[in-house]
Amino acid sequence: MNPKRIYILNGHPAENSLNRTLAEVYCEAAREAGHEVRLTHLHDLTFDPDYGFGGYENQKPLEAVLEKVLEDIEWSEHMVLTTPMWWGGLPAKLKGLFDRAFLPGRTFNTRETDWMGMPTPMLSGRTGRVIMTSDTPGWFMRWVYHNAMLRQLRNQILGFVGIKPARITHFSGASQPKPGTIERWINKVQEFGIAAA
Repeated sequence: MNPKRIYILNGHPAENSLNRTLAEVYCEAAREAGHEVRLTHLHDLTFDPDYGFGGYENQKPLEAVLEKVLEDIEWSEHMVLTTPMWWGGLPAKLKGLFDRAFLPGRTFNTRETDWMGMPTPMLSGRTGRVIMTSDTPGWFMRWVYHNAMLRQLRNQILGFVGIKPARITHFSGASQPKPGTIERWINKVQEFGIAAA
């Protein structure tokens, strides 16, 4: 197995969380398998999450921590995101990170479009893994919510900038897991880390 450059973003805004644990488990397993890994915890980043403009004519200068996130993504061959689902979507600070950092000219090119008029992705050549936790059961996510958040992450965020395929693992029942559940999740994430999957 060839070692890979892996960037992990723990997208939970709290200092301590299940998402942090899963990110660190992935990181440790990947490093022990010989991969080169960089890990960022959203909690540790201080930036203005409000883009603040209606278009891209004016752009706020990126804070150094957001520049570092972009540099780490550009450095990577595989990106891993851990995130909870809150109110059917991403935590506000994590969404703010994407709003601020995933900008034209850096992550997608509006001057070069495909036959549908879609901008050219600028982060192509990278694969992704999303590890999402929620209380919503998988069947409810599929049949009632139509996997809306999963499709947003896979297609409208990561895929839009070229990070694909972005595989998604959904761990449900996160607030009150049954005995042995967390251990099973950790084992699965360790497997992902070893394989850089």
